[in-house]
Amino acid sequence: MIDHTHDAAASSWVEGADDHADFPVQNLPLGVFSLASGTRHIGSAIGNYTVDLAGLADAGLLPDALRPALCAQTLNALFRLDGATRRTLRHALFALLTDPAQRAAVSPWLHPMDQVDLHLPFAIGDYSDFYVGIHHATNIGKLFRPDSPLLPNYKHVPIGYHGRASSVRVSGTPVIRPKGQIKAPDADQPTYAPCRRLDYELELGIWIAGDHALGETIPITDAWDRIAGFSLLNDWSARDIQAWEYQPLGPFLSKSFHSTISPWVITAEALAPFRVAQPARAQGDPSPLPYLWDQADQARGALSITLSATLASAAMRESGMTALELSRGTARAAMYWTPAQIVTHQAANGCDLHSGDLLGTGTLSGPTRGSEGSLMEMSQGGKHPIRLPTGQERCFLEDGDELILYARAERDGYRSIGFGPCSGIVTPSRS
Repeated sequence: MIDHTHDAAASSWVEGADDHADFPVQNLPLGVFSLASGTRHIGSAIGNYTVDLAGLADAGLLPDALRPALCAQTLNALFRLDGATRRTLRHALFALLTDPAQRAAVSPWLHPMDQVDLHLPFAIGDYSDFYVGIHHATNIGKLFRPDSPLLPNYKHVPIGYHGRASSVRVSGTPVIRPKGQIKAPDADQPTYAPCRRLDYELELGIWIAGDHALGETIPITDAWDRIAGFSLLNDWSARDIQAWEYQPLGPFLSKSFHSTISPWVITAEALAPFRVAQPARAQGDPSPLPYLWDQADQARGALSITLSATLASAAMRESGMTALELSRGTARAAMYWTPAQIVTHQAANGCDLHSGDLLGTGTLSGPTRGSEGSLMEMSQGGKHPIRLPTGQERCFLEDGDELILYARAERDGYRSIGFGPCSGIVTPSRS
């Protein structure tokens, strides 16, 4: 639903918000923060500030019906509320931040962003990771099956696997190099050692709203009602551990050691103007089964989001060098299946989904060089190193490397909004 909160001309009295790259008043993402006291509060980002929504609710500046959910320490309760109720929060907050007459009342609840700590926005009950980036699937498949990179099921079913929710961490948390079994191609036996082929994966995370019972499904026409919003997701990957362990059951220790999520939830309401038509399937591709097909979703189910990744080695940061942009592409060009199809398929067997569950899209690579979402693709399996400004080379990540993901929703006629960074620095394995 596009409404007055998406007006590109809307202006906030908060200093710097109108020109902020990520968080103008048209965005109003939701997250969890704390001050020096350590108590966690639900907040929203506006420019370079975090606004304390629990404080606004206690002060009577937000609807009373929202107060119990806003005074919790995670977003789970808020996103158990229906969509219409959540929209009242967006409208009320938008009114407070665009009306100069509210400045005196709201200002005590504004905190500079550099003075707050950001946390995981939800208590994550479950996490699944999908594989809907068709160009990534094709690029990876070509490394192992040059003549048939996509397996026969890929265009029939959204492929996914169940991840490990316990190791999802908020942006900025150091990434400890994982250990696992590794078997070199010319070795007779595997060894247990630190990963040598550590990679990143540029993804979007889909947060679930609402709850339903075991055995129930989610019709695709209702799937967007179950999407709370999106964050950036880096599902770090230990490629050498994965190569040995993934057959026959798929990823395990190679993926469960760490996943990084950006702290702000860009709500489905904020992204309404950036929902666009899903690219038509290539001629000859199979039609999805009826439970995965909705004409309205095809017309407005893709997202106009630009995605990018940068890398800065420890030497680059010490020298004050700008991070090297590794790739840039779009979610629309990357995703063979829509977010609604992902959600519907996750529940298609009667699996119950709950507020705060996390679904990853899988690596989102574009169709051209320079739009890949992982080093495995860029280096073509380690054969073609990437040269850094320092003269260093990378096929995979080294200790001290900082990897940062970015995303921006953009469309003509609307104010672009950003996701904020999703970052992690690789640290050595622990003994």
